[in-house]
Amino acid sequence: MVFIFSIIVAFVLGTIIGSFLNVVILRWNTGASIAVDRSRCFSCGRTLRWYELIPVVSFLVQGGRCRSCGSRLSWQYPLVEMGTGVLFALVVWLFPPLSSLGALADALYFAIVSVLMVIVVYDLRHKIIPDIFSYFFAFLAMVLIMLHASVGIFDWWTLAAGPLLALPLFLLWLVSGGRWMGLGDAKLTLGIGWMLGLNAGGAALVMAFWIGAIVGIALIIVHRMRLKSEVPFAPFLIAGTLIVFFTGLTFTSLALFL
Repeated sequence: MVFIFSIIVAFVLGTIIGSFLNVVILRWNTGASIAVDRSRCFSCGRTLRWYELIPVVSFLVQGGRCRSCGSRLSWQYPLVEMGTGVLFALVVWLFPPLSSLGALADALYFAIVSVLMVIVVYDLRHKIIPDIFSYFFAFLAMVLIMLHASVGIFDWWTLAAGPLLALPLFLLWLVSGGRWMGLGDAKLTLGIGWMLGLNAGGAALVMAFWIGAIVGIALIIVHRMRLKSEVPFAPFLIAGTLIVFFTGLTFTSLALFL
């Protein structure tokens, strides 16, 4: 019963954090303050009341519209809130905080999945990954390595995994002059390697290319034309990372599957 309650609490906390992540995504590089400015309707400019800011619930109760002007609200709001809640719940489900160290690890995982959520949505909206998000993710992944080392779990290959996994994407960017791959994707992969290690990180990279290929083919079929618009790769990288993280897949297991 306590375990189920902790998962529910994690989900609710995730939706609240997801609401803040929406603020970060929408205000980053706009000149608006992330911490000070009150939330407003983008159409009529009215300051929103507290009961209009309840994660997921307010959107559903208001029918996805502003209470004042009736303009449609973006589905980004509930999707980010719900998605972050689900990720937080999965963290607690798969890694129960049975000790103070376990609780610290879960808090670190919460921070990691939060910054990955921001990167996914921001890249989808703007086709760019701000360096500070990638660097912050890499920093959190390095803290995770140190946390594991504190309990005797350390592998030099994990430390090398970041640069080794980022190198192929960096070379793709270099050779193509940025046409095939953005440099931001290579920077993101640095943190992925440190978070997952070489074996699991390799699986995440393979999964990312598989998912990207499937989505690309689907878009071509749906539009019945050559895909001319730029498709951001970071969402695929992060999808592969989260799949591997939550399932325990490794490059070795994928090779055996094939």
